Amino acid sequence: MTARSIAQRRLHSQLLAAGGDSPHEVVAHLGAVQAQDYLGALWAVGARTRKPVLEGDVERALAERTIVRCWPMRGTLHFVAAEDARWMLDLLAPRVLARHRARLERDFELDPATLRRCRKLVERALRGGKARTRPELYALFEDAGIATAASRGLHILFTLAHERVVCFGARRGKQPTFVLFDEWLPSAPSKTREEALEEVARRYFNGHGPATVADFVWWSGLTVKEANEAIALSSLTEEVIDGQTLWSGRASAGKPKERVHLLPPFDEYTVAYKDRSAVLDAAFARNVNAGGGMINAIVVVDGIVAGNWKRTLKGRSVEIAVAPFRELSARETKAIEQEAERFSRFLGCESTVVRF
Repeated sequence: MTARSIAQRRLHSQLLAAGGDSPHEVVAHLGAVQAQDYLGALWAVGARTRKPVLEGDVERALAERTIVRCWPMRGTLHFVAAEDARWMLDLLAPRVLARHRARLERDFELDPATLRRCRKLVERALRGGKARTRPELYALFEDAGIATAASRGLHILFTLAHERVVCFGARRGKQPTFVLFDEWLPSAPSKTREEALEEVARRYFNGHGPATVADFVWWSGLTVKEANEAIALSSLTEEVIDGQTLWSGRASAGKPKERVHLLPPFDEYTVAYKDRSAVLDAAFARNVNAGGGMINAIVVVDGIVAGNWKRTLKGRSVEIAVAPFRELSARETKAIEQEAERFSRFLGCESTVVRF
């Protein structure tokens, strides 16, 4: 198996070759969709649906609580299926909290007693289906004598989210809101540790394979020992390629036709792997990940990252600026323009300008 064939199989597993039927199906299949870039994450879901959807359709799935934005793994925001949020947080959040506990006390003076006060304040303010923006919750803390400056407020909410007190609700205008986790999300059967490990491995490799144990560890935040245990519990396919072991979930039939994808910053196609060499030439790695925690938007041609792109909204028009890593054929240029039109329709724009 070559790097290109790995890339083409990942197009299938990531629903970029055929697509899912709904935003919920896309998110549930992938297990989690990285979502600290909120607008980009909406397109990450929209780009993977079989039938065209609008940005508002993905937001409607969030408002209708079939998917939810929370911190399920690695201390990073993701979209997850509503029914998966509890067991994923139960499995993956404790290690994140344990890793941050000493820093919370040392750098932000957030000891257990202060955090208990914050929890009570938030539960009282949000009880009964209420939603509050981040500034409103910060004002609540400040009124109680709990300082929020210098990222202290963010770390309070980060902790409460990992403790399953809050998650994100529907947006109010352009402002995200917080709601009580247990009020917002439907109840779901609990999972044993072994059931959760098996499930998270199945979701990752079905939605991202072929991939290595190291990739799975990177994505999930599990230890290598836990990751190997999770794989052993799962019905996965093992392959050895150039001395490296890769794992896959359900096989996807057929060879994907050549297609172009404009994928957003932090898309699962790049960010979900520790080793991105199967889809990204090392010579252009810094064009995608220039450091500082930013993963740039990418142009994918036939499974391989072939450039960067940026969008600029101008009224009812969107301008797409493409920076290719190599000379593009006329066919590829036309396909990029067609994909830009698809993105424009997703945004609800009336016109599209593509610049190379």
